[in-house]
Amino acid sequence: MIRAYKFLMRPTVGQQIALGEMLRDHCSLYNGALQERRDAYRHASKTSIKYGMQSGQLTDIRAFDPARQGRWSFSSQQATLRRLDKAFAAFFRRIKAGDKPGYPRFRGVNWFDAVDFPKDGDGCRWNSTPHDPVTRVRFQGVGHVKVNQHRPVVGKVKRVSVKREGRKWFVVLTAEQDQPEPLPLTGSVIGIDLGIASFLTDSNGAHVPNPRHGRRAADRLEAAQQALARFPRVRSDKRTANHHRAALKVAGLHGKVRRQRLDYAHKTALALVREHDFIAHEDLKIHNMSRSTVPKPDPEMPGGFLPNGAAAKAGLNRSILDAGWGVFLTILTAKAESAGRQVIAVDPRNTSRRCPECGHTAKENRPTQEKFHCVACGHTAHADVVGALNVLRAGLVRRKAQPA
Repeated sequence: MIRAYKFLMRPTVGQQIALGEMLRDHCSLYNGALQERRDAYRHASKTSIKYGMQSGQLTDIRAFDPARQGRWSFSSQQATLRRLDKAFAAFFRRIKAGDKPGYPRFRGVNWFDAVDFPKDGDGCRWNSTPHDPVTRVRFQGVGHVKVNQHRPVVGKVKRVSVKREGRKWFVVLTAEQDQPEPLPLTGSVIGIDLGIASFLTDSNGAHVPNPRHGRRAADRLEAAQQALARFPRVRSDKRTANHHRAALKVAGLHGKVRRQRLDYAHKTALALVREHDFIAHEDLKIHNMSRSTVPKPDPEMPGGFLPNGAAAKAGLNRSILDAGWGVFLTILTAKAESAGRQVIAVDPRNTSRRCPECGHTAKENRPTQEKFHCVACGHTAHADVVGALNVLRAGLVRRKAQPA
């Protein structure tokens, strides 16, 4: 089993400068490799350059520029080139699937925030001073950096990454560990219905409130973004000190909301995993649900458009993204795997319109957002509870249909 650990680092001022230079030089390598691929395709009879060809040039690049490229780990630079190769692989995959291609873009220094080290001990060393009471991680070209290790690392560390978030620096470890002992069985099964009014509603009728972290921070974030917008759009190295502070404030507010959302998702998922052996949820296509509305041209007025509810849909999209359903479901699946629980996703269609008593399915069964009233048998209940019950039943059917 593979598990990730993320710890806050406490670098000195000199180490912060060195870490920033490491990100800058890896960003330069990434952009240079991207430019080479673009030029080769445009000017050399549509020649495609692969990762192996660019990786073979690293030795010459490091010898040509020892002050910048030569001081960093060779394997970390290979990982940066693999990162670009994955971006192109995803680009071609989207083309074949008929999706929006999204050609790989050049990265600015402020948009390149992570460097990977594929193997612990090659350019980096986790817990580099085991006899020191303070945990440290060593990076080539940076030195031994203090780490705030708030929990033990279980298993063998395979991969190490350094990441910058605003003014903070983190080390991310990927460790391989044995399958943990499953939690004792409780005999409980449950279905959950994710929503906006309540973060989730379960088939037992319990409602978990939606904290709306993004909405609570909206006023402060709007003021910080307005202050940032007053500065001219210039390159990061041309910004004034006030401009840097304004940008960091916006980044800090976004980071706080992200951490609050993650914390809430972890605690909610952990409670479900501890209490239930089987959990069923809707297989939501969040990307499709949060798409913007398509404009409606006005046939009687060339260049004009008809009302299409874009403002209301934008508000709904913000609420969906603020709830963080995708992050929660990912965390729930990972925790369930570690605890020996089973999680199944079911088709969400008509789960809130099907009567759990008689099975009648109709749009009229749900007259309001919260109320469910079956037009066939008269059954009345909360619409989200009905959805959770139908999700649970569909999940149990899928579990029985799965091969042993």
